[in-house]
Amino acid sequence: MASLSKVPAVVVLLLVVVNNTTVVAASWCVVRSDASEQALQTALDYACGAGADCAPIQSSGLCYLPNTIQAHASYAYNSYFQRKNMAPGSCDFSGTATVASTDPSYGSCIYPPSPRTGRIPIFMHLT
Repeated sequence: MASLSKVPAVVVLLLVVVNNTTVVAASWCVVRSDASEQALQTALDYACGAGADCAPIQSSGLCYLPNTIQAHASYAYNSYFQRKNMAPGSCDFSGTATVASTDPSYGSCIYPPSPRTGRIPIFMHLT
């Protein structure tokens, strides 16, 4: 078994840094592809009225185009989801939404992510 004194200090430092690394995985709330336009409109109205930032999906906003209920609802859903700090149930909208791990941003329309952080334990066995 190797003693710790034989392990170069750089390796020990690297292992300490890696062990304290935080991994961030982002998530976004977006519409489900099987949601009806009527259900999306109802949920979009709710999200915008309940605190989502819907300014970017207005006619002069960066996320207005494409001018579809699906695109506008996804943006509003995500805004609401983030403002609620990803609380359980805040990405449901009567079953019309889902949490995605793929960034739905496009062009100049940026969907801010909701980071989830966690430490990954790394174990070292010296022999």
